[in-house]
Amino acid sequence: MEANAAIQALGALAQATRLDVFRLLVQHEPDGLAAGEIARRLGVPHNTMSTHLGLLGRAGLIRSTRQSRSIIYRADLAAVRRLVAFLLENCCGGTSATCGASLADLLCCPREEPHHG
Repeated sequence: MEANAAIQALGALAQATRLDVFRLLVQHEPDGLAAGEIARRLGVPHNTMSTHLGLLGRAGLIRSTRQSRSIIYRADLAAVRRLVAFLLENCCGGTSATCGASLADLLCCPREEPHHG
């Protein structure tokens, strides 16, 4: 990833509604959500939501597909992994033995611990 792409992605997430949209889409992977449903769930007018979705799309953080009359939006998890990898590429001076496990935890979905009781 190039620095300009990372700056664009981070800038897109540096706004409360867009961050909420992205986090909502992550929760709904791999199916995604229709634009109208995203707007409804977040209480944002449709035209405003279109602007936010456009910015997230241009930043490479989400992707869209048309299904019938709806546009379905999905988080681009591979793009987020590339962003995190870019941010942490020289972690621990490049010594993988020092921070390899920490980076692996960041790049994988955490597993929930079983609830006892």
